[in-house]
Amino acid sequence: MYLKEIAKLRNRKNSHLIYYISAIAKTIIPKWLMRTMLKRILAHYNTLSIAEQQYITERVDYYCKFNTHITLPVNSILLKDFTNKKVRTPNRLHNSPNGYIHGAHFYDTYEYTRYFPDSYRISILSGDVNHIVEVPCLCKSRPISHDDSNRNNILLKLNKVRHFFWVKDPYKWEDKECKIIFRGEAATKPRRQQFIKMWKDHPLCDLVSTDAKANAMSINDHLKFRYIMTLEGNDVASNLKWVMSSNSIAVMPRPTCETWFMEGKLKANYHYIEIKDDYSDLIERINYYEAHPEEAKAITNHAHEWVKQFQNKQREDLISLMVMDKFFRITGQKS
Repeated sequence: MYLKEIAKLRNRKNSHLIYYISAIAKTIIPKWLMRTMLKRILAHYNTLSIAEQQYITERVDYYCKFNTHITLPVNSILLKDFTNKKVRTPNRLHNSPNGYIHGAHFYDTYEYTRYFPDSYRISILSGDVNHIVEVPCLCKSRPISHDDSNRNNILLKLNKVRHFFWVKDPYKWEDKECKIIFRGEAATKPRRQQFIKMWKDHPLCDLVSTDAKANAMSINDHLKFRYIMTLEGNDVASNLKWVMSSNSIAVMPRPTCETWFMEGKLKANYHYIEIKDDYSDLIERINYYEAHPEEAKAITNHAHEWVKQFQNKQREDLISLMVMDKFFRITGQKS
């Protein structure tokens, strides 16, 4: 019981206060010092096993699909102008007021651009990107495509304070309540409204919009249930990452957008339970896994394996720097 209470204390979202204190502190460190470290950090790749090198290269090439020269837009940003003041981006998004990048999207980009010369340029699009951009841009997200048509959206690990955190689940899958839980904003998301309206009265479902804050539910309370809906909002489902680190199972239609988490590589009914786009087979799919509990528990194990690859901070930093390094090479800014 004591261990369960300790686990509950850990299962909360990242502290924005701690994140911003750390992020702002990184802007104080002189850039010249970071640049002296870059060569050594990138050289670490050569000390790794062949299998690890192949894994890292595959991820870098997945995030940045270009392997030939690309041309940056004329209004791309000089790194010397990329500061913690609001920076105007080349393009505007409906949810990026006045076309500025700031907050977590800025700091998560700056964390890695500070290793490179001020004379280099970047093109970056802030916010939730659910469309294929016209020119190559660094982005948080992109539509999933298996023919590389989404290659203009070059992925970085952005807004990680909101999206990247994990839980320590104190409950085994078999000890959880057989119920489908959903909490999420739905006022401006018609697909979520459709789902709630369709299934809210079913006895296996507990589905509530959190547009009213009083309807919110803690992560610890989510973990008491076997099945957690992960429904896309503006782009990806923001709860998918922590749900896959739990002993509950993510339930969703096939994802349409992806981030650094590589949602486009997830396997249906292996990493998560897939339901139809119209949600019509939800109860049928849940009843199947209730009748086949070993298959259900196998999904949680596979999900944990997927999550584990994002929990090595040193490797994540190396991949992020290699994506930036590749970006500067393919844009002709670095030999």
